[in-house]
Amino acid sequence: MSLIQIGLMDKTRELDPEMVQNVAAALNIQVTRDLPQFWNAQATVIHLGANKVPSGVWPVYLVKSLPPGEGGFHLDKHNQPYAEVIATPDSEGWTVAASHEIVEMLVDPYGNRLQSSTSIEISGGKIEDGNGQYSYLVEACDPCEADQYAYTIQGIAVSDFLTPHFYDLKETAGSRYSFTGALKAPRQILPGGYISWVDQSTEEWQQLQFVDPNQPPKIVNLGPAKGKSLREWVHTCISDPKLQDTEYTSKHSPNKKLYAGAREHRMALDKIAKERMKAYEAESRKRGK
Repeated sequence: MSLIQIGLMDKTRELDPEMVQNVAAALNIQVTRDLPQFWNAQATVIHLGANKVPSGVWPVYLVKSLPPGEGGFHLDKHNQPYAEVIATPDSEGWTVAASHEIVEMLVDPYGNRLQSSTSIEISGGKIEDGNGQYSYLVEACDPCEADQYAYTIQGIAVSDFLTPHFYDLKETAGSRYSFTGALKAPRQILPGGYISWVDQSTEEWQQLQFVDPNQPPKIVNLGPAKGKSLREWVHTCISDPKLQDTEYTSKHSPNKKLYAGAREHRMALDKIAKERMKAYEAESRKRGK
């Protein structure tokens, strides 16, 4: 399998360049160390300058805004994937959103991957397995996308993601359903998450949305699919802004403990890096005498 390169580019020109570089480095660790444990993906993440996208690189643009109803995932005129993530210096939520887009881009580059598994339904306000079978759109972060389930790499918050066992017929001992373990069973949707599927007996798309832990989940009908990418189309159908990860997650950082811990970790790493630089400079001066 060929190596994919993903480039993180700050088009806002308002973010701290060192922060963007740190995020690119953390995301590179996620896609080279964590993701390949469960998904067949070989990729690297690099930090791009503001004006160039090298040939073969899939860009992830950090932008100030997106048109209403537009998700972060796209296909260009050559059907190559790219993403846009709303980023602001006022919130660190964009790092989770960028991780989310990159992981899903690698698991399903063209936004059309389906996985057959047991149907789900809502009974008594709870999500339960049904008796039928659905073809689920493989969006690797959506069921556990809320940043309360995120984890950190070198002081950068990144998104949790599901594993292929998420689509198993039943729960089995020792199976891991998401990287962090936040998902405890197949087809579980955590508060703040959602999942989309097509019922092939009717060819109608539906989506289970679990927006608020204080409110029961709901199923909404999306109708027949349109466009060249199911993932891109599904994102245009989402009316609740809290499920539009590239916007809501980027602008809101409810997991204050996670981000505070991440900042402390980055400060500690920065102090170590500066002390190492001093040590190398001292050694260089010593050799020069």
